[in-house]
Amino acid sequence: MKVLGIETSCDDTGVAIYDSTKGVLVNQVYNQNILNNKNGGIIPELASRKHMDSIVFLLKKIFNITNIKDIDLIAYTAGPGLVSSLLVGATFACSLGFSLNIPVVPINHMEGHLLSPMLGYKSIKYPFIGLLVSGKHTQIVAVHELGQYEILGNCLDDAAGEAFDKVAKLLGLKYPGGPALSKLASDGVENYFYFPRPMIHHSNLNFSFSGLKTCVAKVIKNFKTVQDKANIARSFEDAVIDTLLIKTKKALKLKKWKHLVIAGGVSANSLLRKQAEQMIKKDFNGTVSYAGLDLCTDNAAMIAYVGFLRYKEAKKPQLDILVKPKWSIIELSPIDN
Repeated sequence: MKVLGIETSCDDTGVAIYDSTKGVLVNQVYNQNILNNKNGGIIPELASRKHMDSIVFLLKKIFNITNIKDIDLIAYTAGPGLVSSLLVGATFACSLGFSLNIPVVPINHMEGHLLSPMLGYKSIKYPFIGLLVSGKHTQIVAVHELGQYEILGNCLDDAAGEAFDKVAKLLGLKYPGGPALSKLASDGVENYFYFPRPMIHHSNLNFSFSGLKTCVAKVIKNFKTVQDKANIARSFEDAVIDTLLIKTKKALKLKKWKHLVIAGGVSANSLLRKQAEQMIKKDFNGTVSYAGLDLCTDNAAMIAYVGFLRYKEAKKPQLDILVKPKWSIIELSPIDN
């Protein structure tokens, strides 16, 4: 089965084709970094207009690359995300499915991220703990099976990725700030500053990064040299990663599981990967999996893949134009009938 995936949840336009026997055949993403840099961040109305400009171009491009003639299924991101951006992908996918008389399935964006490592690690087995870290979400999820998810910890304010971007902006770095901040942090001195690890002593597994961001902002005002900024970036990065892994370790102990999956844009952070591997091996003799770097940020390959899994089980098309801007992963069912 060949699945066309369409992703327009935020500011990246993604189109991909997944083959159930060969894997990802093509995965194209058009980002809006130049526009976002110019505007100091994402403006939803402008993002949706860019999606309309890009989606047909990318669709033509991938069919020229692959020379594929027939598609069996279309999967698109229905939420969560920016409603104006979601509507572009949903309308396009459902219209295309109707015109070609092929089934269409709406996919939860966070489920796409959560299962994206399976595109590279075919041996991932349920159950496992999922750490979802992106620009808008930071969650710890107990994954029992496809569609059976239990949120153990959620973000109360700024997500980890959002905190990275905001601190990067305070440091004078361009959008998207996360990769730029990590690059700057690699030149920083470890433990030069100490920033708080928010909520690590709370009994719950929730996250809060707004206070950490405010603390860092106050320090930035008093230190201006390039080395100072590198030291701040390193200390901030360490604080975020420590917080993520302390909470994740508690979740693994709570469930008595030893398998961890890290997904979302922040999962591309090399220091997070390194320390997660050390933690899981030392404390649980377990394994950690994550997607390839090209599949960490928003992309359509993960949407196409989950579309295949969903349709294989339920075999129920959805031609109503469906968007759910606040669609929680816990609203999903093992078979989404």
